[in-house]
Formats: sequence, structure tokens, C-alpha cells
Amino acid sequence: MNGTLRPQPSDVVRLDAVRKIYRGSKNRVAALDGVTIGLRRGSFTAVMGPSGSGKSTFLHCAAGLDQPTSGSVWLDGVDLAGLRERALTKLRRDRIGFVFQAFNLLPALTVVDNVTLPLRLAGRKPDRAEVDEVIERVGLAERRRNRPGELSGGQQQRVAIARALITKPAVVFGDEPTGALDTHTAREVLGLLREAVQWAGQTIVMVTHDPVAAAHADRVLFLADGQLVGALDQPTADQVAERMTHLGAWAQQRSTRPATQGTAHGRHA
Repeated sequence: MNGTLRPQPSDVVRLDAVRKIYRGSKNRVAALDGVTIGLRRGSFTAVMGPSGSGKSTFLHCAAGLDQPTSGSVWLDGVDLAGLRERALTKLRRDRIGFVFQAFNLLPALTVVDNVTLPLRLAGRKPDRAEVDEVIERVGLAERRRNRPGELSGGQQQRVAIARALITKPAVVFGDEPTGALDTHTAREVLGLLREAVQWAGQTIVMVTHDPVAAAHADRVLFLADGQLVGALDQPTADQVAERMTHLGAWAQQRSTRPATQGTAHGRHA
């Protein structure tokens, strides 16, 4: 079922009444249950929630990695439901950047070659000045000829960020991008994402479990039981942590209740 509302011009991503149902042998699991939200162009949004709240499913549906059971997803003005797989693959390649907890770098390639790989896969010739700029922005100008095995974890994640930015995507999705990093390195990586919003007008959507990471965002969305249950604008880490504590207690109470027949909520963190 496609949504009837077109996204606002300021929305680079919009979900309208999105539901994602996983059907098991004995019950149905609503990983997303009627989510409607628009994410503004040039903004940094963090998505949080207790384990099983639907965070990863939200990201996968918003990025076109998974299809919703019902509802519609718009990305950069395109209704994803109307795309065949080849067109969807091209859209992800051209208009979306990804930064994951795992760096996913090719060990045999240098920093420059890893960064420019998305361009080459798309048949686009890298612009040397643009490549130099993005590598300098992430602080790796002196490491451009190094391979991943010669870099620290933080430096490898910087390469992944540069790779996500090089195609000038409409949106960068981050799935726990600081999850494998120490506190100091995580702060540096989050600073780079924040800078990308400020100097390049980049749109970033980041799933995280860390209140400190979420506090770098302009807005934090909270999911529980597959539903959007709240948001905070420019919060502190303490404010995010307090909200998560309340959500965690609420989710724990719900998990101790008997499951309603036919539907159980909240698979997929």
C-alpha cells in the first residue's frame, strides 16, 4: 500500500504509516507499527530505543534495504515502492551513503582507493580535488596511501565516513558507527559527522544506543514496540539517558505481560 502524502520539499526522507510485519510459525511480529516521520534535509537525526524497539528495521526501510509490509517510504523525492530492484540499487549507490559499526574496507586497497570505490563502481571518474578535500576533511591527508591494516580503528572509520561522503549523497545512514570505538575516538568520529552537516549540508540519520552519541544530533527520535513514542531537540546526553531509562522500564513492564494473540511487538533492535 502506497502512502498518499508526498514529502515536504524540506524532507529528504519520509515514512508514511510504515508497518513491517515478520510472520513466524506461531505469531506475527510488528517490527514497525505505523511509523510516520519526515527527516529534514541538512539535519542530523539520531534514532534510539530499547532492544527490540525497531531501530534497525527503521533504518533498513528508510534506506531501501528492506521493503515495508505497508505504508510508503520516500527518499530524495522518490517513492521507493515504485522502483524495481535494479533502480533501487542505483538509487542506493548514487543517493545514499552508509557508515556501519564494521568498517567494511577492502584490505588490499589504499585509503584513496577505498574512498573512491563507490564512484568507480558507478562508472564515475573521481575528481581529484574533491577526493583530496574529503580525505583532508576527515584528517587523513597524510595517510592517503596507507592500507586499512596500517590504520587504527578510528582512522578506518574516518575512511568509511569519507567513502560515504564522496558521492555527495542525499543522506548518510549510520548504524552504530561508533560502537566499536573507544570513547575518545568515538567523540572524534561524531565530530566529523557533525561537521559534515555544518560544512556540506549533509543529512545524517544515525541509529545508536549511546546517549553521548545521540547528543551530537539535532534531534533524537525514540522508538518503542515499533512505534515512535517521542523526540528531543538538541538534547544533552543526560536528557537522552533519562528518556532511555524510562523507555527501558516501560519496555520491561510490557515484556512481562502475556502476549496478545496474533501479534507480538518488538523484534529487531
